[in-house]
Amino acid sequence: MTYTLDATDRRIINLLERDAKMTIKDIAANLKMSTTPIFDRIKRLEKSGYIKGYTAVVDSKMMGFNLIAYCTVTLETHHKEQINQFVNDVQKLSEVIECYHIAGLFDYLLKVYARDMSDYQLFISEKLASIKNIGKVQSSFVMTEIKSERALPVL
Repeated sequence: MTYTLDATDRRIINLLERDAKMTIKDIAANLKMSTTPIFDRIKRLEKSGYIKGYTAVVDSKMMGFNLIAYCTVTLETHHKEQINQFVNDVQKLSEVIECYHIAGLFDYLLKVYARDMSDYQLFISEKLASIKNIGKVQSSFVMTEIKSERALPVL
């Protein structure tokens, strides 16, 4: 189902990205509309796939994850079966928060959360190294998080 966003839809998305717990009543008041059309629009945005779900943003350090690493991976071979197996295996690793198939010098970019450097070393040597077809792995470590936005620039 194709649905084209209008300015009101974009404003609703913007409000929900910033606070997913915002009530329909609060959104309606913010947009100077009644609650029924806001409710209908949100349901349409969910059904059409613009809104994929709702989640809480959890502080990684408070949860004990003091190390963020970006790990680039190059595969040895690029046959469909090996690529699919790598993708399936990476999706099972709880430490990998994000995984992107990228163009350039590397094949994949992984964002990995670990408790500390020892925890990350165990992840690399025991979990990531057990995945077949990995040719090269290179890690970069976050020293300071400057900006971490989760909201898209909805115009």
